Amino acid sequence: MRIYRLLTPLVAAMLVAGCASSSPYGGGETQRSSTATGTGIGAAVGAVAGALSGDGSSSRRDRAVIGAAVGAAAGAGIGAYMDRQEKQLRENLQGSRIEVDRRGDDIVLNMPSSVTFGFDSAELTSEARSALNEVANVVSQYTDTRVNIAGHTDSTGDDAYNQRLSERRAQAVGSYLGQNGVSPARLNTRGYGESQPVASNNTEAGRSQNRRVEITLTPTGDGQQQG
Repeated sequence: MRIYRLLTPLVAAMLVAGCASSSPYGGGETQRSSTATGTGIGAAVGAVAGALSGDGSSSRRDRAVIGAAVGAAAGAGIGAYMDRQEKQLRENLQGSRIEVDRRGDDIVLNMPSSVTFGFDSAELTSEARSALNEVANVVSQYTDTRVNIAGHTDSTGDDAYNQRLSERRAQAVGSYLGQNGVSPARLNTRGYGESQPVASNNTEAGRSQNRRVEITLTPTGDGQQQG
């Protein structure tokens, strides 16, 4: 168990370094730095993996240090890769009413129904097409990103109908991105119907929030591409 006692200060220091930094998007607030957090997590994983791969205690220590360095580099690369992508999306989507939300190494684009589709329709509005042009422009540059598109509805009406509508809407967004430079192999579309509400369906305001399409961008490579 000695190796784990030796690793604890290293891992703790790297995780603390990744706790917070000034937001690059203004406001002066403090937010978690994805690059620094990725570095810390990568170091922790790399250190443990390196420790477990050696025979003697000295060998384990050497491998742990090397593993931490390699893991930190990989984590930092992915975090920085997604940072660049997020920054471009925020800039390009200003004023579009599309929300850009960072969740760890994932970027979630929330497209409310008021932007994307008319009532009971899976045909994209002109406003939605304009916003998706910007999304496609950015995402097509970052080929190590998986594009997951999820359609959601409120609870009004028949469950089966809502499920089909959510699928059609997700597919409409995916097809449009595919037609505008994003490789179809990177696209995954799925409808969830009314099964994943984010607000109460008892009010119109809540139902409006539940009628949405979410695009989740997830890193799939090492993030070393320069976007």
